[in-house]
Amino acid sequence: MVSPTVHIPVLLQEVIHWSGLERASNESRTVVDGTLGGGGHAWHLIEALHPRDFFIGIDRDAAAIDRVTELFDRLLPPNQAAASRSTCRIRLIQSSYRDLPSLMVDHSIPKADCILLDLGLSSDQLDDTSRGFSFRTGGTLDLRFCTEEGISASDLLAKIDEKELADIIYQFGEERFSRRIARAIVERRRHSPVRTAEELAELVHRCVPGGKIHGRIDSATRTFQALRIAVNHELEHLKTAIDRLPDCLAPGGRLLVISFHSLEDRIVKHAMRECAQLQVLTKKPILPSDSESYENPRSRSAKLRVAERVS
Repeated sequence: MVSPTVHIPVLLQEVIHWSGLERASNESRTVVDGTLGGGGHAWHLIEALHPRDFFIGIDRDAAAIDRVTELFDRLLPPNQAAASRSTCRIRLIQSSYRDLPSLMVDHSIPKADCILLDLGLSSDQLDDTSRGFSFRTGGTLDLRFCTEEGISASDLLAKIDEKELADIIYQFGEERFSRRIARAIVERRRHSPVRTAEELAELVHRCVPGGKIHGRIDSATRTFQALRIAVNHELEHLKTAIDRLPDCLAPGGRLLVISFHSLEDRIVKHAMRECAQLQVLTKKPILPSDSESYENPRSRSAKLRVAERVS
């Protein structure tokens, strides 16, 4: 039994509108949510589908798969839930969205009419004290989406070269005090390696001028972001996926990507523009409304870009 989701899906109405699912269709459709998270986008996309359609939910985090499975069991009528499993109308898979081409072959999934990627960290992960995604809730400094893959952030900090660490914090976190932070981490591990989210946050707070608050955000935010991106190889997954996913779309199918920082958005923007199979539908990224940003502060940095397969 996993805890219920607390995640609020960002740009929800915009995702539904740009998904293209409101267009009438007499043929079965396939929708892929490549970053299932708390299931918020997924559930509303499913509401736009018909019994003949397919919904595929993918996430690297096993807890997300378990959570959404329980959510659907509660929300779907028992007979419909049973039918959906026997007909594969709804299928949830623990994997990376970059592996969608092989997943479509392995699970006999038709070409997609809509693929959604929400690259943000879910509130459920931030509230999970066992993995240290949030320095406010604390916990072991793991930061992996799938704890069975790769090495944890604490293990990375215990052995990484100081220059390489500074480069990670600077490139992935855009933290201008990266050298100072990397030096402090390496000096500390000589007697006591950083093992928890609280320990890392306190160390960063001492390194950044102004202490805990730097500008509008906590001064530890960028370092945590950088380490999370590094241990999960997030940008590599995104680059691989953005090259592969157009082949997974049916003609007229749409690719929707929500990013949360400039590195992700830059990759998505250039890949969509340069792909001959895609036509960009959003010349500028779609941003949250003022009311959404106020009601859900975690949505403030979200950017949605949409492209459609034309060939």
